[in-house]
Amino acid sequence: MNVEERILELRRELNRHNHNYYVLNDPEISDLEYDMMMKELEALEKENPELYDSLSPTQRVGSDLTKGFGHVVHERPMLSLANTYSIDEVDEWFDRVKKGLEGQEFEITGEMKYDGTSISLTYEGGRLVRAVTRGDGTQGDDVTANVKTIRSIPLVLQPGDWPEKFEIRGEILMPWKVFDELNKEREYNEEPLFANPRNAASGTLKTQDPREVAKRKLDAIFYYLLSDDLPFDTHYDNMEAARKWGFKVSGEMKLLHSVNEVDAYIGYWDVARKELPVATDGLVFKVNSLQQQLNLGYTAKSPRWAVAFKFNPENACTKLRFVSFETGRMGIVTPVANLDPVLLSGTIVKRASLHNADIMRELDIHENDWLYVEKGGEIIPKITGVDKSRRNQDSKPVQFVSRCPVCGTPLVNKEGDAAWICPNKYGCRPQITGRIEHFCARRMMNIDGVGEETADLLYDKGLVKTPADLYDLTKDQLSILDRFGDKSAERILNGLESSRLVPFERVVYALSIPNVGETTAKRVAKSVKNMERMQSMSIEELQSIPDVGPVVAQGIHDFLRDPVNMENIRRLSEAGLQMSLGDDKMSSAGTALEGDSIVISGTFRHHSREEYKDMIEAYGGKNVGSISKKTSFVLAGENMGPAKYDKCQKLGIPIISEDEFLQKLGIKS
Repeated sequence: MNVEERILELRRELNRHNHNYYVLNDPEISDLEYDMMMKELEALEKENPELYDSLSPTQRVGSDLTKGFGHVVHERPMLSLANTYSIDEVDEWFDRVKKGLEGQEFEITGEMKYDGTSISLTYEGGRLVRAVTRGDGTQGDDVTANVKTIRSIPLVLQPGDWPEKFEIRGEILMPWKVFDELNKEREYNEEPLFANPRNAASGTLKTQDPREVAKRKLDAIFYYLLSDDLPFDTHYDNMEAARKWGFKVSGEMKLLHSVNEVDAYIGYWDVARKELPVATDGLVFKVNSLQQQLNLGYTAKSPRWAVAFKFNPENACTKLRFVSFETGRMGIVTPVANLDPVLLSGTIVKRASLHNADIMRELDIHENDWLYVEKGGEIIPKITGVDKSRRNQDSKPVQFVSRCPVCGTPLVNKEGDAAWICPNKYGCRPQITGRIEHFCARRMMNIDGVGEETADLLYDKGLVKTPADLYDLTKDQLSILDRFGDKSAERILNGLESSRLVPFERVVYALSIPNVGETTAKRVAKSVKNMERMQSMSIEELQSIPDVGPVVAQGIHDFLRDPVNMENIRRLSEAGLQMSLGDDKMSSAGTALEGDSIVISGTFRHHSREEYKDMIEAYGGKNVGSISKKTSFVLAGENMGPAKYDKCQKLGIPIISEDEFLQKLGIKS
């Protein structure tokens, strides 16, 4: 066997073993044997570059840094499906199909509606040639380089009767297990957590470096085959054929023959889906016959021959073990329900915030109650009610604490405010360490290596009680701490050095001024220009800043006149932090968005969400988090939330695309 034949044989075998492992979940060889074959192929390809193949199994790791994504027009539009939210609505759809087919016999395929990001793959001659996102349904982004890294997607098909050219559509997914691991890593690195696997998968697919995509262990499941030369006349048979060619096709797909079978399918999966390894948010029903699909046709937005059924948010009933009370960085004491573990949306839930005393009172929670917990695919679980039929007759209501659970200081409550606060700002441990952790976080001063545990450790050792103390730390002090060494110490010291270049608006945000979040900090910094001016302003002057009301103004005024804070700011200034606005931000970029209130939704191609927020403010606009009648327009990327879209339609709020937005500002996309 010559070198070329050996290379081809290794590629065939590795592709087959990839399929066995990632699609069939039935490996024939050990990981070691697989790795040895891969190393042999890598060596042979390196020695024989003239035999390079972009679809070789060795290329799945992703090698080149892509510079943005090209746009591709879909040969066939990727329409969305009409959504239903009750069995009755699905039954009505079934009746419409029956009427539309004028008495013909028909079958329905029932399938899972996987909660990922839509993808369209094109194959020619059994080889992957292009992968395109759904985009706006008419055109999408070419993400072929990233998709090639997903192991469950065949780069070269198994032998079969596949058409010379075809398109297959599916969902790129992040399994629950991978999602949990990724968020643990992001939490450790103090990066924002992904809200759900769908966002994580979508964000990963748009990452510019395929090598990073390869690390995320994405998966893919396919649900529709399109071609001018399909092997079968039914959707079900075509998908079964695709399964044989190497595609991962849902094992939950089932042929249904009556409305009763459709209803039973919904009833079964409403419960059973909770055990699946990937996120789902509903079911999809399609007329099986392709000819009948053609006969039924399309509305302007969706096919008449298919419908999506959306599940209600996942919930469960579990027993309350106890309510703990936790003091945060701003002194607010939050009640937390500690629960018997329960599986929701693929993760184990043990805790859920009860938010404040008022909500606790409204829920009327007693000791050892059984609580309804809802997750709905999101990270943060919430308590939605109590099963009072299971309450013990002698159980007592859970009382909100009157003293700080950490330092014992009597709590205070402002009239009309639901929050109870520990006023011991400079003597209460979680408030002190919380401010240190907040100061060092990525979106504030971005001091690498100082998270919750390190902030606690630095405080316990008496090294840091205010953010300014951080800048007095030495390598010797850090190196001798538990679990620390020279590298950890250097990482923190390098982070402190770099933080001296962090812009003024982020310094303002990092200080933990009451009610001053990221957006308010930017607006205040832009208006006041420097810390000296900010410290001298009266409450009335502060209120003249856009979006700074009486409560925020009072909070800023009091914070900057507190002797402890004044000393902290003085020392931070001496340490070299930026206490005035940079020259590049002293003047606005323009007034194209003057007076506009703008909501951002979805994922974007050209710039990050944070960059778009900065643009909006630079051009005189205002970033707002929710849609209302006062919203000027929504800047929408891919995967705009359906609830936001529906609200825009209801209120008549314009939706503009990323390219339209950049054009409005005169910026090239």
